[in-house]
Amino acid sequence: MLDIRPVAYVIGLLVMCLGGTMLVPFAVDLLVGNGEWEVFLQSSVLTVLVGGLVSMACASGDTGRLGLQQTFLLTTSVWVALPIFGAIPFLIGPLEASLVDAVFEATSGLTTTGSTVFSGLQDLPEGILLWRSMMQWFGGIGIIVVAMVFLPELRIGGMQIFRTEAFDTMGKILPRAAEIASQISWIYVVITFACFLTYRALGMSGFDAINHALTTVSTGGFSTTDSSFGAFQGAPEYAAALFILLASLPFVRYIQLIAGTARPILSDSQIHAYFLIVGVSTAVLAVFQVIVDERGLEESFREAIFNVASIISGTGYASVNYQLWGPFAMVVFFVLGLIGGCAGSTSCSVKVFRYQILLSAIRVQILRLRSPHGIFAPRFQGRRVSDDVLSSVMAFFGLFVVSLGILSVALGLTGLDSVTALSGAATALGNVGPGLGPIIGPSGFFGPLNDTAKWLLIAGMLAGRLELMAVYVLFTVAFWKV
Repeated sequence: MLDIRPVAYVIGLLVMCLGGTMLVPFAVDLLVGNGEWEVFLQSSVLTVLVGGLVSMACASGDTGRLGLQQTFLLTTSVWVALPIFGAIPFLIGPLEASLVDAVFEATSGLTTTGSTVFSGLQDLPEGILLWRSMMQWFGGIGIIVVAMVFLPELRIGGMQIFRTEAFDTMGKILPRAAEIASQISWIYVVITFACFLTYRALGMSGFDAINHALTTVSTGGFSTTDSSFGAFQGAPEYAAALFILLASLPFVRYIQLIAGTARPILSDSQIHAYFLIVGVSTAVLAVFQVIVDERGLEESFREAIFNVASIISGTGYASVNYQLWGPFAMVVFFVLGLIGGCAGSTSCSVKVFRYQILLSAIRVQILRLRSPHGIFAPRFQGRRVSDDVLSSVMAFFGLFVVSLGILSVALGLTGLDSVTALSGAATALGNVGPGLGPIIGPSGFFGPLNDTAKWLLIAGMLAGRLELMAVYVLFTVAFWKV
């Protein structure tokens, strides 16, 4: 029988840590004189107490090592448990949100999706706004560890191609996670602090700067106003685009760069492809605005680079309602949201490396048709792609398309129009943030959706953030057989 005690022990510890961090917004509300400080104190005590009891009850099962089944279960369970406790301040706080709205907001935060069910953000207490931003920041660093440790180890979606990118401690899941986390954490903190200082220098208030620094580097997209980044147009948009792009690169490359090796980051074909897509998309949309909408060149370029970086990375900020740019721009942004950033970063969606492997496989098949007796093999980063990586990537693409179709149909059955259903499914599975249409578009929010649709989107956000397979495998009979 599967021993879940080691899994519950780790989850309990993480829940305790989450509860401890609630004291930060508690202190902020107390400092500025908001009466809602009691909400975070109560939430913190409850969360720490429950997490502590769970970890104490399961401490006897901690061996320092996890089996394959336990690792799969832990990977998914953490991202289910933490949003539940992260939702408590929304439930008992001034928002008095319903259960589905509270869980939706917390899930969107920790998965760094950035979709929100709340409006009137600028009128909310500082503690609530900061807690939303903090959850995204935690989710950003959490997904880097998942992408660099658990997903390669579990051979999910072709991520096993990165198994030897940083640390070779096969079979030792928790020590490996701790080792990687300790090295990337300070890099993550430094980039966040640099982003904060930049925003402050460009005129943001201290509170807005820290909130947006947290949600920029995590490529999360929560803002402190309903107008998102529309309230900070100008130079801050350039700064945001820069830090979004930095956060969308593989963090292992920063570790190697600091160690004195610049070649990996300069020669990474994934990074080259990512910047090529961003550059071409920005140029096309900027020229499109200049010619069709007759806007100024600087404004067109600024809005194009900001929104392209925001959508392709899954950040989800919006500085303008780009739906007004016309159908062509909407299609471009929809496609960008399905591409994503680099593996091992805070960015979301399919990821660039999978498209590279897919195109390489297609190229090989074309060559084989032309030269049946030739010997060809798909390659990535100059290396031959093994059969297990190739089949894993193909399986991911197939599963993503099927999931997108099923979720879109399910959302449509709840009464949503086709544009909202399709874009909602895509933005949830890709963890992008805004969708398309009048309800969930860049100038809208997810609050008006019915409860069934919100629960479906919550499931989509969790599945998409964990690369689908890590979640779906738990629903197979074979997984639970010892």
